[in-house]
Amino acid sequence: MKNALSWILILFLTVSLLNNCLNNTVNKEIRQKTDFIANLRKLYSSGDFSQWPKPILDPESVPTFSEIGHLPDVELPGDNQYSDEKAMLGKTLFFDPRLSRSNQIACASCHDPELAWCDNRTVSFGHDRQAGTRNAMSILNVAYAKSLFWDGRAKSLEEQSQIPIQDEKEMGEHIDIAAGKIAKIKGYEILFEKAFGDKTVTKDRISKAIATFERTIKSLPSKFDQFIDGKSELYTDDEVMGLHLFRTKAQCMNCHNSGYFSNSSFENIGTSLLGEKGEDLGRYSVTKNPEDAGKFRVPGLREISKTGPFLHNGSMTTLTEVIQFYSKGNPEHGQKRSTVHEGITLASEKSGMVRMLELTDEEISQLEAFLRTLSGKSEKITVPEFPK
Repeated sequence: MKNALSWILILFLTVSLLNNCLNNTVNKEIRQKTDFIANLRKLYSSGDFSQWPKPILDPESVPTFSEIGHLPDVELPGDNQYSDEKAMLGKTLFFDPRLSRSNQIACASCHDPELAWCDNRTVSFGHDRQAGTRNAMSILNVAYAKSLFWDGRAKSLEEQSQIPIQDEKEMGEHIDIAAGKIAKIKGYEILFEKAFGDKTVTKDRISKAIATFERTIKSLPSKFDQFIDGKSELYTDDEVMGLHLFRTKAQCMNCHNSGYFSNSSFENIGTSLLGEKGEDLGRYSVTKNPEDAGKFRVPGLREISKTGPFLHNGSMTTLTEVIQFYSKGNPEHGQKRSTVHEGITLASEKSGMVRMLELTDEEISQLEAFLRTLSGKSEKITVPEFPK
C-alpha cells in the first residue's frame, strides 16, 4: 500500500513538473511572438522606411523594385497638362453613352465609380451584349500605370481612351464618327471652349479630356497609409504580420511594390491556358515576342478588396483563393503548355518567382487582413448632366 502511494506521489509530481515546464514553454513562445509583433509594429509605423526589415526579393525582381509606401504625385504629360475645365469635360465624356454606336454604353459602364471603378464581373458585356474576353481592370490609380490593358497595348491614357470606343465588342463605334456625334451636340461647345480655348471637337481632344479626368481617379488615404505614418494602433496584430509576410516569406514584393503596389511589368503566372479553351496569348499579342506568351500586366493592389474577381480572366473570386494559388505555386500549371498561333509554336513558361511558398492557414489569413488595409474610403462621384 505504501509503495503504491509513493508511486502515485511520484507520478503526480512528475506530471506537475511536466505541466509546469509546458506552460513555461508556451508562455515563453507567446511572449516572444508578442514582442516580435510589437517590434514590427514599431518599425513599420515609424515613418522611416530605412528601419523596416529588409524585403526578401528574387534577383530578377531587383531592377524593378521600389519600396511600398504612399502614392506619389501624378506625373502629367507635357502635351496634356491639367485644368479643372479639361477634367470636367473628360468626366462628362466618360459618362456619356453617345460615344458608343448604340448610344447606350459609356466608359463608366465597365468602370463604375460605385463598384471601385470596375464592374465586378468575370468579363464585361459590351455592344449588342457581347461578352469580352478579359476582366475589366479598375481604373483607380490608373495614372500610375506605365502601360494600359492586361497586355500593355496602350502606352498612355490618351491612347487607351480611344481603344474601347472602337472595339467591336465594347462600344463598337469608329472614333471619327464618335467625335462627329459629339461635335453635333450644341451643349458641348462651351465645355470644349473652356477646356481648349475654342469650340473645335476632335478625337485628339476627346482623348486628352478623358485621360485628364482619369488621372484624377485616385485612392484616398488608406489604413495602410495612416499606419506607416505613425498611427501604430490602427493595425491589428494580424495586419502587422500580414504586412511583414507580404515583404518577406510570401515574396509578394517581387512584383507588387512601390506606392502603386505594382512593378508595372509583365509576368507569367501560368494562367494563359495555351492549347486549351480560354487560351489567351497575353503580352505576345502586342510584341510578337515568343517569350511574352502568357505574360500579363502586374496590377496594382490598392483597393484590391473591392475590385474582384481577379486575374486577367476573372477566374478567382476571393482574395483567399488568390493567396492560396500563389502559396501553392500554381500547381495546376503543367510542365509543358503550348499552342500553335499563325504557324508559330508558343510555349507558356511560368515565372520562377511563382513557386511553392507553403504558407500556413494563419499566414494566408494574415496576408488577406493586410491586403484589406490597402483600401480607402470610396469617394462620392456625381454623374454630370449630359449636354444637349
